[in-house]
Amino acid sequence: MTDQWNTAITEIEPNSVRVRGYDIADLMGHVSFGAAVYLILQGELPSQAVGRLMDAIVVSSIDHGATPPSVLSARTVASTGATLSASVAAGIMSINKHHGGAIANCARQLGRIIKRVGGNESALDQAAAAELAELKSNGQRMSGFGHRVHTADPRTSRLFELAEHAGACGEHVAAARAVERCFAKAGKKLPINVDGAIGAILADLGFSHAVMNGLFMIARVPGLVAHVAEEQDRMKPMRRVIPGQHKYDGPAPRSINDDKQ
Repeated sequence: MTDQWNTAITEIEPNSVRVRGYDIADLMGHVSFGAAVYLILQGELPSQAVGRLMDAIVVSSIDHGATPPSVLSARTVASTGATLSASVAAGIMSINKHHGGAIANCARQLGRIIKRVGGNESALDQAAAAELAELKSNGQRMSGFGHRVHTADPRTSRLFELAEHAGACGEHVAAARAVERCFAKAGKKLPINVDGAIGAILADLGFSHAVMNGLFMIARVPGLVAHVAEEQDRMKPMRRVIPGQHKYDGPAPRSINDDKQ
């Protein structure tokens, strides 16, 4: 009997670090962060187009202002004088079923629609309608559609554009489009939001549901770090962090093309 246990993620030896078999020094400077995330979660390096798509997924969720629960939690804890790690951890712990959780849940629901189709693509809209009806009868909602701020999530179309280029628009993306059509037919303007787009794309890329919400956590950490640092630098300790009472005073709208001139 032995206490040894196995891991297939990273091998550490003196003067050597290999992630999924790749020398980390070789990855550095050659592989983007999104591609590295794909590698460590999926076990293989993605194509260049999929790596670019993964970068876009991470960027799309890096921050969404000062009102999400994760930011309010992180800033509230930071206001007590807690450490950076404790404050960011508080933000991460608030990412759950109703905040960030729509990614995996949407992917599961789209998967059920695909099963209803049974290979008959012409029945996709009917399958979507049936799934929505069942959800409604059970007092549940379709995840990944509509938004409390955006009537047309600006991140969704860009993600689908990159997914199309990467060949990552498969059955789940098609099912998401069918759901969107069903809502429109019923007179409900509930377009696919960024969580729904990410869930559909990750499912078509072959990601397991178990890690999907983790992509949101990975993406959101830099934003949480920025909010915690700002809270401790600009605000008084132990203040009341009131949702929606903030005022943006950062840079005016600008374009990445301006920086290239």
